Amino acid sequence: MLTYAQKQEAVAQLKGKFEKASTIILADPCGLDVTSVNTLRSQIRTTGEGEYEYQVVKNSVLKRAAAGNAAEVLADHFTGPTAVAISYGDPVGLAKVLVKYAEAHEAFEIKAGLLDGREVDTGEIGTLATLPGLDELRGKIVGLIQAPAQKIAAVLVAPATQLARVMDARRAQLEESGGAQPS
Repeated sequence: MLTYAQKQEAVAQLKGKFEKASTIILADPCGLDVTSVNTLRSQIRTTGEGEYEYQVVKNSVLKRAAAGNAAEVLADHFTGPTAVAISYGDPVGLAKVLVKYAEAHEAFEIKAGLLDGREVDTGEIGTLATLPGLDELRGKIVGLIQAPAQKIAAVLVAPATQLARVMDARRAQLEESGGAQPS
C-alpha cells in the first residue's frame, strides 16, 4: 500500500507527463494476463523509442493528475481498470500499436484519448492508426524534394549523353564499313 507521500509523488509525476504529452490514450486492460501486458509494453517501448509510455494507474491518481490540465476532459473515462498510454511525439505510432493490439486481444479495449488538447473517441483513434507515421511522412517529403532535382539533372545530362551515343554509333558504323576514321 502506498503512503500519502508516495501517492502525492505519483500524482505529481503523472501530472507532469500529462502536461508534456502530445497524445494520451486510455484503455481497459481487464482480462489480460501478465505475459500479454508485458508484450504490449515491449511493443510500445520498441516502437516509440522512448517517446511512448504505458502504465496501469488507479483512477483516483488519474483524477488528481488530470485536474487543472488538458487531460481533465478525460475524467469521465476514469472508471474501471484504466491503462494510460502516453506519446510525447508522433501520435500515429502509438495509436497503431494500441489498435493492432486491441484487434488481436478482445479483452483489451480502447476507451478514449486526447490528441493535442482535444478529446478523441475510439473511431478517431482508429483513423489515426491508419495514417502514415512521422518518419514515413518525412521520407515522402524528402522524396518529393529530391525528385525535381533529379529530373533537372537528367535534362541537363541528356544532350551530352545523346551526343556521345551519336558519336559512338558513327564510330561503330565506320568500323563496320572499314572506312577511315575522320580526323
